Amino acid sequence: MKAKTLRCLVSVLAALVMAVSLLAGCGTKTAEQVQEQEDAQTIQVYLWSTSLYETYAPYVQSQLPDVNIEFIVGNNDLDFYKFLQENGGLPDIITCCRFSLHDAAPLKDSLMNLAMTNEAGAVYNTYLNSFKNEDGSVNWLPVCADAHGFVVNRSLFEQYGIPLPTDYESFAAACQSFETVGIRGFTADYAYDYTCMETLQGLSAAELTTTAGRKWRTAYSDPANTARVGLDDTVWPGAFERMARFIQDTHLTAEDLEHTYDDVMNLFRNGEVAMYFGSSAGVKMFQDEGIDTIFLPFFSQNGEKWLMTTPYFQIALNRDLEQDTARREKAMKVLNVMLSEEAQNRIVADGQDVLSYSQNVPLRLTEYLKDARDVVEENHMYIRIASNDFFATSKDVVSKMIAGEYTAKQAYQAFNARLLAEDAPADDEIVLTSGKSYSNVFHKNGGNTSFSVMANTLRGVYGTDVLIAAANSFTGSVLKADYTPKMAASMIMPNGLLAYQRAMTGAELKETVRAFVEGREGGFVPFNRGSLPVVSGIAVEVKEASGSYTLTGITRNGKPLRDDDTVTVTCLATAKQMAPLLADKSAGFTGGDQQVKSTWTEDVSGGGAALAEPENYMTLR
Repeated sequence: MKAKTLRCLVSVLAALVMAVSLLAGCGTKTAEQVQEQEDAQTIQVYLWSTSLYETYAPYVQSQLPDVNIEFIVGNNDLDFYKFLQENGGLPDIITCCRFSLHDAAPLKDSLMNLAMTNEAGAVYNTYLNSFKNEDGSVNWLPVCADAHGFVVNRSLFEQYGIPLPTDYESFAAACQSFETVGIRGFTADYAYDYTCMETLQGLSAAELTTTAGRKWRTAYSDPANTARVGLDDTVWPGAFERMARFIQDTHLTAEDLEHTYDDVMNLFRNGEVAMYFGSSAGVKMFQDEGIDTIFLPFFSQNGEKWLMTTPYFQIALNRDLEQDTARREKAMKVLNVMLSEEAQNRIVADGQDVLSYSQNVPLRLTEYLKDARDVVEENHMYIRIASNDFFATSKDVVSKMIAGEYTAKQAYQAFNARLLAEDAPADDEIVLTSGKSYSNVFHKNGGNTSFSVMANTLRGVYGTDVLIAAANSFTGSVLKADYTPKMAASMIMPNGLLAYQRAMTGAELKETVRAFVEGREGGFVPFNRGSLPVVSGIAVEVKEASGSYTLTGITRNGKPLRDDDTVTVTCLATAKQMAPLLADKSAGFTGGDQQVKSTWTEDVSGGGAALAEPENYMTLR
């Protein structure tokens, strides 16, 4: 019995030792293993604009509390994503507004084929066809549309007894009638490439969506097509003839090429022009100012009506997600929410309509777009061809047509020649070299390494003791690579990031950091870990509880920050994010007059810039 009892005791002790060993092993993960686990659990979404970071991203995260989503404001430029692809930094989910399949071709093999997904199946075929590759695959999905057409001062029409346009002929007649009473019938901000490009295409939307038009568009956009594709001789000659007639009917001249957006707004506001080319948001803006304004579509010269639409953005997913079933499932959940009705309602500006490309989002038009309802219901929403070639060439060719330098035939020939011409050698000047790639995923112990590199580097550029940056300040593109001027500039968030400076005490610094960590009404409120600020020159401790964040400690040079310390501080944020701090006039912040991107670009332009080392700047408990 004693021997048996002893054997039992030995077995129990052995089991206990093994259990303790296993538990100890679980509790001794290296910092690298912990970070790898955090990386695997994080889905990275690159947004093309900071406006999405402030309203859209928080909603998406709120719907998926069990998914750690890191939102980063990237660049609205496919060249940026090609650079990330080439250097191993392509994110899980990409959004881009300034987009064309033609420019996206080099990314095709790195992106998931979404053709058989429910999300693609929900997109109306009319629009999905514009995103299909020659082989039938679909890498990019459009979200909802920004409708462009004609913003019309209805009170001017009533004042002079001029009938509102209902087709192209009555549109041209209205322009002529206004000219006789000393008012411009139509103008637009032709100083910009997108206005030149969208007018050219909008006038021929009906023809560009025919079988011949779709055939040409597919050939032009096909990623497998290695030869340059010019304009066809079936659809495009007529497009330039219609543009030429429009210029003549609206009496556009070289003077119109100087018009900026503000110029046109003032002309319309002052009753000096009856119609301009713009979005439905202009209707609300002018109605709020007391001007009776309506929105009308493009009147095609074949009798059809069309809206020029610009997708707010397109979405694509990294093909690497297919290597991990769990991560792919998470990413598809994120995609589903991003395309949902409620999420799309958080994309559009106040007063604009959600013109979704998805059958899952019901049509709900505001009063501002009601006069174009029949056009929307007919799915006459043309998606513009927006390749870099089309932007640049449209600006050049349409401008010369307006200035009287090109006939329709000459314009067609010039445009075609530009598309067929070989690209000029790329500017390969190297202004910055990074010998190492840094993670741009937020880690609980340390923060975002890539962002820390940028924050520490910019603290040196601004010559300040402490730097505090909103999390969307940097694009996370610190990779082992050589950076050209364009790619170096793309390391900074593109949408109005400004620098504000002041000297402050340690007590004041604590309150400033608290405003960034905990958020302030009227400014930005962090909505997940990845949206917490980046700091340099100090380290912070933050407590996380139920989706909110509390600052619990600050150290400087390894010691607790003293209230009577004196430091110089630079804050990087948009004007909206800084609004609560700037509201206190006694705070004494200076700056805010030069964008951080400009300062950074000037610093690296000489080619001698060097990146600082990262630091562990945050501990999240």
